[in-house]
Amino acid sequence: MKCWENNIKKVSPYVPGEQPKGKDIIKLNTNENPYPPAEGVMKILKGYNADNLRLYPDPSSEELIISLAQRYGVKPSQIFVGVGSDDVISMAFMTFFNSDKPIIFPDITYSFYDVWAEVYDIPYQTKPLDSCFRINESDYFCENGGVIFPNPNAPTGVFESLDKIEKIVKANSDVIVIIDEAYIDFGGESCIPLLNKYDNLLVVQTFSKSRSLAGARIGFAIGNEKLIKYLNDVKFSVNSYTMNSLTQRIGAEAVRDEIYFKETVNKIINTRENAKVKLKELGFIFPDSKSNFIFACHSSKYAGIIFEELKKRNIYVRYWNKPRIDNYLRITIGTDKEMDKLFQALECILKSE
Repeated sequence: MKCWENNIKKVSPYVPGEQPKGKDIIKLNTNENPYPPAEGVMKILKGYNADNLRLYPDPSSEELIISLAQRYGVKPSQIFVGVGSDDVISMAFMTFFNSDKPIIFPDITYSFYDVWAEVYDIPYQTKPLDSCFRINESDYFCENGGVIFPNPNAPTGVFESLDKIEKIVKANSDVIVIIDEAYIDFGGESCIPLLNKYDNLLVVQTFSKSRSLAGARIGFAIGNEKLIKYLNDVKFSVNSYTMNSLTQRIGAEAVRDEIYFKETVNKIINTRENAKVKLKELGFIFPDSKSNFIFACHSSKYAGIIFEELKKRNIYVRYWNKPRIDNYLRITIGTDKEMDKLFQALECILKSE
């Protein structure tokens, strides 16, 4: 090891889902939306004046924030935007998790949380989900430096009730509780109404899933004005111009088109519910998903084998060789046509020795 390596932070990085290249690929491994962005977004992209790129973007992201405030019925000063919800949560880790006490999150959850904790030298503990992949709320009634978890959870798709979440938020009034709602639009009730009761709650959402803008990288948080101010103080101490001007415009337009938003979300929900029926017929077992994916294991065929066999057929799903979930596949909901091809491939794989 070189001497200069002694002062380098060494962490195990987050591993994103594979981005396969080529034709005739069915990509069901990264929870992207299978449908295009709203028509208004497409019009902006086609007519955008590239000369605007020589100018710095609005550091306050005013147009985007105003559209979000109107959509969610909050003040603009209650909204923070970032380059994807990953950026938003990363900023929140830096801003709010600075205690000597460990932050806590589930043992089966979004695998970026422990990475951020290690990057920022934040102590953490994981709390085991039960055998049905549900949170034991009493595990979070303890001294800690902060709480974070997704709802619906990733990668399981399990949704926890608003009553359970409120109990956790209420029991942790001396720390910040972050609810990561990346998949909330596909089922369940958002925690946003709880913001009127709890000043320690931060709700994070994304445009990557339900608004078909994963490539644009837009995330946002809603909280009380003081929390948002603290987040912006950190953001502007790191980079004042985190979101480009084109992204701000298309993000605002995507929020305005509520009709298209609901249409595509409902399409995915309907396809998901049909997929549950078909997967059960094929012998798969899974918790009830309220997200745009299903977290499934087969009653007799090992997940790792199914994963590799699907790849041979140019069908990509997500697989983790980790404790407790090494026999599960996370299957993103695609179009009806894509899902039919998946089911056909699974039938062939399951019949083979």
